[in-house]
Amino acid sequence: MSRSLTPAAARRIAIAAQGLARPRPVHVPTTRDLQRVVDTVGLVQIDSVNVLTRSQYLPFFSRLGPYDSDLLDRMRDRAPRRLVEYWAHEASLMPPSTWPLMEHPRMRRVVDGSWGGMQRVARDHPDVVAAVRQEVAAGRPRTTRELEAALGHERQGEREHWGWNWSQVKHALEYLFWAGEISSAGRTAQFERRYASLERVVPKGESGAWLDPRTRPGEPEAYLELVRISARAMGVATEADLADYFRLRRDRVRPAIAELERIGELEPVDVRGWAQPAWLHAEARRPRAVHARAVLSPFDSMVWCRPRVERLFDFHYRIEIYTPAEQRVHGYYVLPFLLGEALVGRVDLKADRSAGTLLARQVTWEPGRGGADDRRELAQELAQMAGWLGLGEVVGA
Repeated sequence: MSRSLTPAAARRIAIAAQGLARPRPVHVPTTRDLQRVVDTVGLVQIDSVNVLTRSQYLPFFSRLGPYDSDLLDRMRDRAPRRLVEYWAHEASLMPPSTWPLMEHPRMRRVVDGSWGGMQRVARDHPDVVAAVRQEVAAGRPRTTRELEAALGHERQGEREHWGWNWSQVKHALEYLFWAGEISSAGRTAQFERRYASLERVVPKGESGAWLDPRTRPGEPEAYLELVRISARAMGVATEADLADYFRLRRDRVRPAIAELERIGELEPVDVRGWAQPAWLHAEARRPRAVHARAVLSPFDSMVWCRPRVERLFDFHYRIEIYTPAEQRVHGYYVLPFLLGEALVGRVDLKADRSAGTLLARQVTWEPGRGGADDRRELAQELAQMAGWLGLGEVVGA
């Protein structure tokens, strides 16, 4: 018979597994502190929206408080790299040791056309792909525009709603990147990826699995390890949750869950009110109380799976940046506010860099919340965020 968990217990386990129940350091956070966050959550989603700050910086602030974001850039951009970019949940930063695990779930599926449709450029323009591959291998890390210039290719098409039409060179770069043939040496200040050969990015000691696909983990081993990372990062999770963390096929996730259950790393549990079975990680903390306080990025791994958020917190959350302004309910860039063990509200934030202020354009509290204590806690959190972003004051909260 499965162990039974209350919804409150499951919620506290999930918060603790994400590192949000841990006290923030009293010292100025160091690279070691950022690495602990990476080790806890397993991967960090990136996103180009910069209305507040780039999304990858926010999960570290939520768990550590004010820190030097240049530390994160160095972990990604300088050798020995502690983070590399690849498509995981979405475009994400991950430890270099995780990258080879994506061979079967992602890289081979890019090549055979079963994921993303990116193989069209390889099929229709093999000469372009070959030229791009050779150019990336021959030089320093470069952006798409720099590589287009080096290859004498001009961007085609007019500017459209979602940005520039992708050139054949851009298509070839994306195909090679997601196929695992080239990598990224980081991003520019304008968020442009700097494409590089694997040899330029591979960390010391990782060269085998990086440079020779034949030495990468086999399919069952890769799925097992990815589900293991996901289960540890979530604490308690359903099959759908475990599949969503790295966006894996559920028919590949099931055998991994069964094996982790067999060896004692996962325990089946019944969470009251959950329609689906769940599994508890053997090392998950089970705190009796959680005293968290954090404003969470829309792309934070605590909240990126909206059905899980609703199940854990009874909190209906949707990002509204793609919703027409007149149809938005809570605002444009809306961040949930975690206080204690509950999501008590949400705040639409914008960094007004010209005025030197952090704008809280709309604050929406959950029913029964938003009293003086809640408002004081949010004000303190936003004041810390403003200082971290180099802004003078908070306006509107």
